[in-house]
Amino acid sequence: MTTLADVVKGGVRLRYVQQGPVAGPAIIMLHGYSDSSFSFSRILPLLPPPLRVIVPDQRGHGRSDRATHYSMDAMAGDVIELMDALDVPTATVVGHSMGSFVARRAALLAPDRVRRLLLVGAGPSSRNEAVLEVQQAANALQDPVDAAFVRDFQYSTVHQPVPREFMEQVIAESLTLDAATWKAVIAGLVAYTPGESAIRAPTLVLGGDKDAVFPVDEQRALARRIDGATVEILEGLGHAPHWEDPKRFVGPLIRFLYRS
Repeated sequence: MTTLADVVKGGVRLRYVQQGPVAGPAIIMLHGYSDSSFSFSRILPLLPPPLRVIVPDQRGHGRSDRATHYSMDAMAGDVIELMDALDVPTATVVGHSMGSFVARRAALLAPDRVRRLLLVGAGPSSRNEAVLEVQQAANALQDPVDAAFVRDFQYSTVHQPVPREFMEQVIAESLTLDAATWKAVIAGLVAYTPGESAIRAPTLVLGGDKDAVFPVDEQRALARRIDGATVEILEGLGHAPHWEDPKRFVGPLIRFLYRS
């Protein structure tokens, strides 16, 4: 059964969804910019029941508290402290888009805690043309945040049609962020300097060949920077393969989790 609870840490309350047995192998899923734990709702029912799946709303997002700092270090620190609070010694960490940068930083801050890394819709640097264009648009936002901007932003990330009800909720989740949070989070993302060469966790870079944020050449470049990483490209899918085709997304995820 899926449960919803919160953990208070460092003055920031993190909300998270959890399913599966407490004693099961842990997997933590980190959503993208302006999203929430709802981002993974289409794949949760498809995951093996023995897994303990933990999906937080990252700071500033969803029903978690707003914060003063949104650096990748701060957000990765949240992941480790959440693991401490929930008594999770090690976990596979899945990160989508912005979440992939948080996941990579967590693997560097606590290499003994991150068993595997699955990086979805990811690239080697956030300072590419697509992300910088989004930052420029976000910096112009005022409260209340323009719903048309949010709608255009979210639909720009998908290539295949996604159920309307799902996308409407995705947009609603993004609209919970005020303008200041939109600006501060992407500033923290763009300011981050990756250090993938030091990652030692087994890593899979998984993405779509129609990704408009991190195209295939950037996905492959990321995999080359991580020792031993593999890359799998899903044909006909965009930046959010777990939204666009949950069943095709879950297959590589499960194979990676149980790879020897």
